[in-house]
Amino acid sequence: MIDKALSKAIKIVGSQAELARRIGIKREAVSQWKRCPVARVHAVCAATGGKISPRDLRPDIFLEAAE
Repeated sequence: MIDKALSKAIKIVGSQAELARRIGIKREAVSQWKRCPVARVHAVCAATGGKISPRDLRPDIFLEAAE
């Protein structure tokens, strides 16, 4: 099952194919993801125009800044 943040990113750009096109990979690669690979986080965020943050996609890696 695809993770909610990745699903939201796909919905923002319109489709898996469009997300793949925007980040320069094949649609088949995106269709295999259950969650966004760490190496693709920033590209996916940029593809959504900043509507999704790295923390949204991978909270296990991108922790909030300490206050």
